[in-house]
Amino acid sequence: MLIAVDHGNKQMKTKHRTFISGLIGSSTPPPLAKDVILYKDMYYALSEQRLAYMRDKTKNDHFFILTLFAIADEIELSGRYTGSEIIDVQLAIGLPPAHYGLQYEQFEEYFLDRGIVEFQKSGKNYAVHIDDVIAFPQAYAAVVPHLAGLRTVSKTIVLDIGGFTVDYLQLSYGEPDLQVCDSLEHGVIILYNEIRRKANAEFDALLDEQEIDGILRHLDTGFPDKLTEMAEEMAEGFVNDLISKLRERGIDLRYCRSIWTGGGSILLWEYIRRSEKVGNTVFLDNLNANAAGYELAYREARESK
Repeated sequence: MLIAVDHGNKQMKTKHRTFISGLIGSSTPPPLAKDVILYKDMYYALSEQRLAYMRDKTKNDHFFILTLFAIADEIELSGRYTGSEIIDVQLAIGLPPAHYGLQYEQFEEYFLDRGIVEFQKSGKNYAVHIDDVIAFPQAYAAVVPHLAGLRTVSKTIVLDIGGFTVDYLQLSYGEPDLQVCDSLEHGVIILYNEIRRKANAEFDALLDEQEIDGILRHLDTGFPDKLTEMAEEMAEGFVNDLISKLRERGIDLRYCRSIWTGGGSILLWEYIRRSEKVGNTVFLDNLNANAAGYELAYREARESK
């Protein structure tokens, strides 16, 4: 069974589900938790508090256990769950372009050679064998379903705003140009930290990331107008700073097509759209675009062999 998983520093995504990359471990069943996995005599519950940023996600088992949540969900949604069958799983995953060359083999091996992995999720028994893994570059994966429409465009810049990185990649007539491909440490987690610090200093307010999301989406959060205006101004400055950093690298978004994807792009789209530094823009509002692209890229890679 092929399962595509996008391992974000802020959120985990499959084609069908998104959840915070947060995990709480305990030797006893956690009270009130809805999603709980029992694995190797430890209980793990999903948390709304994301894990600390990890450049190398293979340093411990946290992202493997988060992947078990994703695998169980996809098995359940597919109707393949029986409770007794060992299910062979093929994983399609990804990494930021800047990390891809150095880390993709290690990241693939992180999931392999574990034998039959047995665990319980919410009282249901699962047994899976991960027999194949392919990692792909983020950003490119998100536009794989749209490549046919880009074959006549001389230059397209794909930008994926994630939790900690902004991945960018240039396409020339739909083909990736690996000489214009990198990751900037300018994801929304940095913006969150800046807003939280200033809100605390100027308004004595302790904001969490979900509350900041609500402010930037213009939801009724109950915070003072001056605080919300401050956060919105910081988001606008954050976007303009990103565009300026890209310009320093020779990428002028006023005169080429740009495609924006990822959860950060969804959150900041209003600020991107109204920037005078951006010209022809396309917005992919599918938070699960990378996962969908990983699946397509995996099928093409295996069918070509």
